[in-house]
Amino acid sequence: MGTGLGAVLAVVALGGVAFHWPETLGSATAETVNKQVQLPGGTTAPMSFADIIDRVSPAVVTINVTTEREAQRVPRLGDIPGFENFPFPFPQPEEDPEPREARGMGSGFLISTDGYIVTNNHVVEKAKSIMVTFNDGRELSAELVGADAQTDLAVLKVDGKNFPRVSFENRTKPRVGDWVIALGNPFGLGGTATAGIVSADGRDIGGPYTDFIQIDASINRGNSGGPTFDVYGRVVGVNTAIFSPSGGSVGIGFMIPADLADKVTKQLIENGEVKRGWLGVVIQNVTDDIANSLDLSEERGAIVANVTPKGPADKAGVQAGDVVISLNGRAIEDSRELTRLVGDVRVGEVMTLEVLRNGTRKTLKVKAGLRPSDEDLAEVLNGQDSAEDEPGSGLLGNLGLDVRSPTAADRARFRLPDNAQGLLVAGVSRNSEAAQKGLRPGDLIVEASGKPMDTVGDLRAAVKAAKDSKRNAVLLLVRSRNVQRFVALSVDE
Repeated sequence: MGTGLGAVLAVVALGGVAFHWPETLGSATAETVNKQVQLPGGTTAPMSFADIIDRVSPAVVTINVTTEREAQRVPRLGDIPGFENFPFPFPQPEEDPEPREARGMGSGFLISTDGYIVTNNHVVEKAKSIMVTFNDGRELSAELVGADAQTDLAVLKVDGKNFPRVSFENRTKPRVGDWVIALGNPFGLGGTATAGIVSADGRDIGGPYTDFIQIDASINRGNSGGPTFDVYGRVVGVNTAIFSPSGGSVGIGFMIPADLADKVTKQLIENGEVKRGWLGVVIQNVTDDIANSLDLSEERGAIVANVTPKGPADKAGVQAGDVVISLNGRAIEDSRELTRLVGDVRVGEVMTLEVLRNGTRKTLKVKAGLRPSDEDLAEVLNGQDSAEDEPGSGLLGNLGLDVRSPTAADRARFRLPDNAQGLLVAGVSRNSEAAQKGLRPGDLIVEASGKPMDTVGDLRAAVKAAKDSKRNAVLLLVRSRNVQRFVALSVDE
């Protein structure tokens, strides 16, 4: 069960594609739903979920994935500056080990009779081959139709007809306290059903575009991508993460709401990708301190920390320091809400932003751009001069790092000594080499290729020098709390 998340949503028309499917497996009869037991106080509860599970389980599948895992690079002492030609008394390894084949598994469910399957992006990410096992034991090869890392959703396709299917309940969300039933493949055990209730909604556990629903139905590793049903057999969410100190279920699981999953998967089927509106700014929440410094009456809105040159916001006159308080007439509570609402806007649509600038309200018209991929967005940020990056974002996409010179607030937050020198690691991309080698927010990059690091420009220069010298890695001296170590990161694009 993976824990990496992300989510994005944009409203894009499906053109001529229409989804006309027969009656779903999840249509529970009145007789089934009405089998209830009377509880004290006049309330009722289902006597059994067996009939519902019988109806929907044929549409739930197990997903087996084969990936290629890069073998751990063998350290070479000769990589350390000054030791390139040192006469070591023992042989140094000349070649890195070959990549290894790795296997993973998760869950999924059919949403059409012609073989479209929903699962999590992290289940099938970087897959070389995908096999789907059905409730009746059949195995079919699947192709990846499209994936969206921001919402952690993916769509697969298997060949065939008349598959059993279930449908999303995208009209109403379940309420806190409603019964839910999760089906999936925990720990590779195959079809497993668990039941519980909705524990909370609107959970922010990472990713700017999704309000996750929390449930206490037991889900574990292998449940990723599986469905959660209501008592009518309708899909109300896609299981995607758990909170667990031990790695097993402690009754805190999270699912992507059905309405979001429905919109995203339809776009993936239609376009193979999700297109989102883009403003072209770096934003953050208006904290109490920021509100006081700007003489604002309340902590709400999103303050613009940086504007992407030649991006939609820049062309419309948005400036760093503007506080966005509404979008298209809807009040903005925080930066996450603004990100989600912009993502919902159609590319090319003109947005009306209301901002506070030096205490004065201004209305700006911004034509929504197309949000670049994470890689392209990194290139946009990397293309800015280093002077423009300080103290804003210093995202180095090829290294998987977001770095900046540490501020006094950073030193207090990460408990950095006043005399500690280096670049602060503010963020690390999930699944990047840097993350795999243990770099974490709060680390300091003290040196790169033997040279001290003070600015983002210094690190970019070290990366460029490594490339110009035909080296495939840059050697970093990293300080994690009070421990320093060398870490070699690939500079290949």
